[in-house]
Amino acid sequence: MNAPETRAQDPIAAPSRIAAVIPVGTLEGAKSRLGDTLDAEERQDLAERLLARTIAAALAVERIADVLVISPDREVLQRAADVGARTLRQRSRGLNAGLAEARADVIAGGADAILVLPIDLAFVTAEAVADVLNPMTRPVSIPAVVLVTDRHGTGTNALALRPPEVIEFAFGPDSRRAHREAAQAAGAAYTEVDGPLAFDIDTPADLVVVESMSPEGIGAG
Repeated sequence: MNAPETRAQDPIAAPSRIAAVIPVGTLEGAKSRLGDTLDAEERQDLAERLLARTIAAALAVERIADVLVISPDREVLQRAADVGARTLRQRSRGLNAGLAEARADVIAGGADAILVLPIDLAFVTAEAVADVLNPMTRPVSIPAVVLVTDRHGTGTNALALRPPEVIEFAFGPDSRRAHREAAQAAGAAYTEVDGPLAFDIDTPADLVVVESMSPEGIGAG
């Protein structure tokens, strides 16, 4: 699924300041689609552990200068701050609107690239996150969009943009296609990255797949 478009003759020029944005809803309503498999307390516990793991992975990547958690939930923000993330209270409604808020914040802080990293990625690690950033080592004159799709090939599990505003966020149904088409329209180099971040936990079927691969990795239920 990799589709790198780097040119061997180009000099390497990585972004000077990459910000990771971790969007989170409310803990109380977290992972409601897992309701047939996990009760409310188990779903909240899963969300809390995934949040902590995602923040830790982002903080461990040397190239990431800023890790921002955006959420309308004060408890989420407190937990994020406790483990070392910067936080922003979301004022708008919806994922894409919240990401636009976060993008404006990190741009104001000097970011020239952004990585969107949801918290439902079962096998998130610093190494996996760093792999998403590797295609960003293109000449800075070439806009870049890097995407990790989900295991179904339709969603977006991680998204890196340089510059941060090169395309608008289009998370939702068939977001992989929407982001790819937006990148093409913007004249950006578009790359898809394989790897462990393709496995998210959104439905009971996802949970079965993840636990079959690593029963101790999530510990849900």
